[in-house]
Parts: sequence; structure tokens; C-alpha cells
Amino acid sequence: MKIALITGAGGLIGSEAVEFFADKFDLVVGIDNNLRRYFFGEQASTDWNRARLQNTFANYRHHAADIRDVEALGDIFREYGADIALVVHTAAQPSHDWAAREPFTDFTVNANGTLNLLEMTRQHCPEAVFIFTSTNKVYGDNPNFLPLVELETRWEIDERHPYFAHGIDEQMSIDHTTHSLFGASKVAADVLVQEYGRYFGMKTAVFRGGCLTGPRHSGAQLHGFLSYLMKCALTGQHYTVFGYKGKQVRDNIHSHDLVNMFWHFYQAPRPGGQVYNAGGGRFANCSMQEAIALCETITGNKMNYSYSEQNRVGDHIWYVSDVRRFEQHYPTWRFEYGLTATLTQIFNELRERQPA
Repeated sequence: MKIALITGAGGLIGSEAVEFFADKFDLVVGIDNNLRRYFFGEQASTDWNRARLQNTFANYRHHAADIRDVEALGDIFREYGADIALVVHTAAQPSHDWAAREPFTDFTVNANGTLNLLEMTRQHCPEAVFIFTSTNKVYGDNPNFLPLVELETRWEIDERHPYFAHGIDEQMSIDHTTHSLFGASKVAADVLVQEYGRYFGMKTAVFRGGCLTGPRHSGAQLHGFLSYLMKCALTGQHYTVFGYKGKQVRDNIHSHDLVNMFWHFYQAPRPGGQVYNAGGGRFANCSMQEAIALCETITGNKMNYSYSEQNRVGDHIWYVSDVRRFEQHYPTWRFEYGLTATLTQIFNELRERQPA
């Protein structure tokens, strides 16, 4: 039997991975205890998504385990053993602001949880491919010291800079910078995944995501930028723009395109704890102002929003991922979803889930 094990299976990337791999593996095992509800409230619960997966895929088996509980993880890994061919680790505490409220919780989920999963993989299925969803926040606020230019609706990097054409590559330093506590816990996890690949020779890969997005996101104010923005545009709920004149730029990658990256790596894993920047790049990026305008166009509603001068600690002014390293290693991979298509999908999904 060939098994894919996916953590954070009820979340955006985890549920996309379940759908993507369901017809490619004999069994897909999900681990998710809906800690997102604890982080962000009832509106961010992933119960609906977990139930959808269980009702849709006959070869999906769910475990409501906490990745901080190494004994519970050990029971799961022992049950499936060496049949586990792929581990996709997407479970996390994902918010800058929330991390500062409970540093112990943030670090134990993001860092200790990742260590637990790496060690369980090494002990029970060392030949499995291990894929980790990291974040561009491991670079801290180093991107903010690039030569940025203010345009009418966005910040942009000076066109003479090497990053202008394709975005920020994996050589940017992750050191001597303000990360936020969330960024620091993800750095610890990121480096652990690399080290298990280099030190133990495991097939590990780190994908440093830009803004990860798609229709299955349970967006909340503190996490899920485009999903929450579209929810506010649809419902009339108030939205707050934090700092940088609303001109801060993010690149946005659809969950399907990211999971397709995982699939390409799984089929031909490269040794040495690989690291890839994984965002929308120059293909799909927008400023907050531009995203609001696009949401208003798609919904036909004028958004109810206000502006706060106070930016979030460690937040990026301009971030666009250079994905060429992955494209060079896996030249048949392609983006499939642009920004308008992604936001339209989110809009349609939210209307179905919240028709009122």
C-alpha cells in the first residue's frame, strides 16, 4: 500500500493536498485537530472542510491528533509504517500577531511539531518524501531594506535592481532581521527540515510560500489575506488596512499550483534538504489597494474599510517570489491560476458556503 500523510488536512493547503493526492495514493491519512478555531475563532473553524473531505473521498482517513503530541503521532506512524511514501506538513500557527499573544503555543506548534513529524518519519518511514510549507517570513523584514519606489497604487522595487525582473530568490539572508515570533518559529522549523535532509539524508524539501490562497481557505482577520478580504467585500464586514498606505505588495499562489509543486518534487526528489521560494511571482501579485479594487469589481460591492497607520511588526512592504529555482529543477511545472481567476473562485466558494 502507498500512503500520503498530510498534516493540517482541514486547512487550505492540507485539504488541497488531500484532493490532489486522493487518486494518486491508495490511502490518504489526514492529521488535524482544528486548532485554527482556537487561534482565530469559530469563523475560522475547519470542521466544514474536514467533513467535506470525509464525505467525498472514500480512501481518506482522518485523525484529530495534535502535532505537539509525539505519543499520538507515534501511534499513527506505527499504524501505517513504511507504507507512508509522502508526508506533507502544512499544520501551523500562521499569524504574526497571534504568535505574540502566546509565544509558547506558537513555537511548540510550529517548531516542536515539525521536529516531532521529522523524527516520526525518520523512525518509521525514512524513505518517505517529506515536504514542509514554510513562509517568506523566514526572511524577516530584510525585503523592506531593498530600494523600493512608491507608485500610485503600490510599492515596487527599483527596476535597476536584480530582483526587479523575477522577484526575491532563496539567497536572501534570514539573519540579522526582525521576523515576528511567528517568523522565528518558522525559521526553526525550516532549518530543521533542511537539516534532516542534509544530516540524515532524508528526502526533505522546504517551500517558502508567499501568500497562499484559494477557495478552501477559512479566512480570518489575522490570517488568510485574500479569503478574508473577499469575505468582507461580500458581506459588508469592516476591513482594516494596516500601514504602508495600503500599497504593500504580496505575491499570491493558488493552493492547487503549490500542491502541484509538491507532486513534481515527490516524483523526482532531489537530495540535500532543498529550499524553494514558492509564491505567485511576477505571474500573480497585487498591492492591498489593488486587491480591494479587484474584490469590488468581482462582487459589485463597495468595500467597507479603514486605514491604520500602524503596520504589523515584521510585515513586508514588497515581496514577490522568484520561483525560477523550482522551475529549473522541474521544468514541466506551470502556474495555472492567475489573481482574477483565484479571487473569482474564492468569491463563488464563499457564496456557496455563506449564501446569506
